[in-house]
Amino acid sequence: MSALFSRLVTLLVAVGLLLTCQTLTAPQRAAAADPGYLMVHFTGEGSTNQQMYLSHSTDGVHWNDLNGGGMVLRSTVGTKGVRDPALVRSPDGSKYWIIATDLCIGCGQTWGSSQTDASRNLVVWESRDLATWSQPRLLNVAGAIPDGRNAWAPEAIWNPETNDYVLYWATNATLNGVLKHRIYYARTTDFRTITTPQLYIDRPGTQGIIDTQIIETPSGVGDYRYVRASGDGQITLEGSNSILGTWTDLGNLSGIGLTGSQVEGPMWMKFNGSNKWALYLDQYATGGGYMPVLTTDPSDPAAYQKQASGSYNMGGTKKRHGWILNLTAAEESRVLARWPNTAINRLQSFNFQDRYVRHTNFDVRIDPNVSPVDDSQFRMRTGLAGSGTVSFESVNFPGYFLRHSAFDFQLAYNDGTTGFAQDATFRQVAGLADSTWSSFQSYNYPDRYIRHYAYQLRLDPITTATARGDATFRVTS
Repeated sequence: MSALFSRLVTLLVAVGLLLTCQTLTAPQRAAAADPGYLMVHFTGEGSTNQQMYLSHSTDGVHWNDLNGGGMVLRSTVGTKGVRDPALVRSPDGSKYWIIATDLCIGCGQTWGSSQTDASRNLVVWESRDLATWSQPRLLNVAGAIPDGRNAWAPEAIWNPETNDYVLYWATNATLNGVLKHRIYYARTTDFRTITTPQLYIDRPGTQGIIDTQIIETPSGVGDYRYVRASGDGQITLEGSNSILGTWTDLGNLSGIGLTGSQVEGPMWMKFNGSNKWALYLDQYATGGGYMPVLTTDPSDPAAYQKQASGSYNMGGTKKRHGWILNLTAAEESRVLARWPNTAINRLQSFNFQDRYVRHTNFDVRIDPNVSPVDDSQFRMRTGLAGSGTVSFESVNFPGYFLRHSAFDFQLAYNDGTTGFAQDATFRQVAGLADSTWSSFQSYNYPDRYIRHYAYQLRLDPITTATARGDATFRVTS
């Protein structure tokens, strides 16, 4: 009986290990009703790709681009480009921040200049609902670091020991006669003011470190409360029971063939409802974007498994160094409602058919041969003031809408107020000059319509045949 029992136990253990392996390498898709995951990222070089993009997943390994793959936030401060975003949720879920590198490679900066004399600031957005965001602002984090030459790849984590956030990033600076990137940190409660920056991670000799991200693990998983993954020539794992305490080197991922010369930008994600994690790594050396490496113990380098290319899908846009947030059902509903894959349209003038509505320096007019064409592209959203209406959101300045003020039109940033919503909302009706075209009636001044006058867009009452032509447009791609 004891031999038979032993064989049965051995068989059951083997089956359990097989199921664990299958679960690890081929995660099941979450049920449609389950909340999913939100990734904030950038997509590449240039002024358009170095902005904020969002993607959504129901299972953590198959991703769909939000907003039709278009940017969702654009930096209008600093270098006017952003990379390496982190998405931070307050402990009570009442506030969110996106913090990102103020850097625009290929649009005024080279890799050389970005390391030796670049922005010492981070770019910060703030939100209370994940859907409406503040205008971007700059936060100087490296200006107080002696010989600090830049500020890259910010991250932040709530520290219950000090009841504030540990904000950490890489700065290239000279210390003890060695110029290289090290990780510095400061504490903050609001991402507006910070404590004096302190050295956080420094590798021996001339070895630099740029990317690092910390995850908190639950009790019973591994030997440490916190695990961090860093790009420092390897993808190095370290463990600690205190964010600002002593960290222990746990090894790296070279055992599965992944080194810092191949991948960078480690990005953690915990799967909902299970002690299973994905460490996403950016395949920068081959330009392949992110790939997931799965594990049931973030602190054990031997527990990580590379995934076959067919077992995950990163969506239509390339995903570069970012952050993944596990959504609540309410958060997911707000995010998906805010950034559906709405078509991109242009508004063609009825009586000047070579001209299209466009913005220029935030003024709005009709012009021929619009360049760049993005200035004449809009997403016709569900009206900010109510259903059955439309609002026009700029494609290349997301968050900015066509809005009338004193009956003149401008491209303005949505401040979330009722007044803005009403000024930026219109009813699409049959064209006043041709019923196969469209006219747009003001939501809060229903006797007035969008029309052009001397090529400028205005909100006017329409009483003549000329005005009816001026107030008629074709919605076209």
